[in-house]
Amino acid sequence: MKKDHINELKDHNYGNFIFETPYWIVFLAPNQSNIGTSVVALKRHYGTLDGLKDEEWLDFAKIVKQLEYSLKKAFNTTMFNWGALMNTDYMKENPDPRIHWHFIPRYRHKVEFEGLVFEDKYFGSMHPRPVRSVPDNVRKKIIEKIKENIEL
Repeated sequence: MKKDHINELKDHNYGNFIFETPYWIVFLAPNQSNIGTSVVALKRHYGTLDGLKDEEWLDFAKIVKQLEYSLKKAFNTTMFNWGALMNTDYMKENPDPRIHWHFIPRYRHKVEFEGLVFEDKYFGSMHPRPVRSVPDNVRKKIIEKIKENIEL
């Protein structure tokens, strides 16, 4: 079942698969300017938060707890930003948004991981984060580190 949902979401470029729950799939986002930045996408195609079912909200709440706990343990995260923006979908002539959450860990300090230094230069503000790609082997290690502290 996982493969069907992931294939359906490929066009959205949410990143690399980390884990899934009954209603959501969690991906490591392409932009890792803040290490651990992820996307949490609803498995079913739906476009507005007001239509989420109670069980989807409850499942999402478990993901929030799991991800925040995991990133605190893995990288000593200071705080977290969550957002369901979907702005780019509405730039299209015929928008077809799909509910997904951006999970952005924020750091008051530098994080060193696998020989790389991650610095949250705009900690405490809403400045756009610079785009930062990391090598595939580092992405895999970040995913492993996150999964070490996830209890599914």
